Amino acid sequence: MKKIIETKDIQKTYRMGSEEVRALKSVSIVINKGEYVAFMGPSGSGKSTLMNIIGCLDTPTAGTYILNEKDVSDMSENELAEIRNKEIGFVFQTFNLLPRASCLENVALPLIYAGFGKTEREEKAFKALDSVGLGDRVHHKPNELSGGQRQRVAIARALVNDPSIILADEPTGNLDTKTSYDIMELFHELHQKGNTIIMVTHEDDIAHYAHRVVRLRDGLVETDTLNPNPTRGKAVMATE
Repeated sequence: MKKIIETKDIQKTYRMGSEEVRALKSVSIVINKGEYVAFMGPSGSGKSTLMNIIGCLDTPTAGTYILNEKDVSDMSENELAEIRNKEIGFVFQTFNLLPRASCLENVALPLIYAGFGKTEREEKAFKALDSVGLGDRVHHKPNELSGGQRQRVAIARALVNDPSIILADEPTGNLDTKTSYDIMELFHELHQKGNTIIMVTHEDDIAHYAHRVVRLRDGLVETDTLNPNPTRGKAVMATE
């Protein structure tokens, strides 16, 4: 299988006043194309720091990070921004949608930075929204949608550039249980289509959708295990 992510002895130290905080002490992992991985761990375990480094939102203090055969460990901020836009689709707990923009405009936003023309942006954005079941909501504003629908818009935005990986940071954190299962069912469908998904969650039932669970503790990988029986097709589905 093709390696899409490889970290070698990744370390991250933050300086807070005179004190040094070692968020990651030494993390080496390999994630292959098409995998569905969950990062778990208690507060302070380093899972969010690792997610930020993998998402090129932060750089390691030491160690090497290879993304799609490119060493991104020492890239400049501009280079990292380009990698983020081309290679990574982000889904956040708080959706991060522009309130005054329509669903179509929100989803098309990454394509502006990628240099697509208006017609192609709208075509690709509509296709992404349709793929998450929101083809009839393209002109709605975020405040006209339910929480689950807003997260679907955020997922469509993550997909619109056809990224190498989808990074989901607590994607069900602001959703009720039924809607959470609905969103996780959508992630399952995206994985079935060949997308590589990496998710941070603190909820065991959400992590159980992933095919592999990496647990961190005190800046180190505590366990890295395959899930032989991932959750598929929850009976409880949200109706919106």
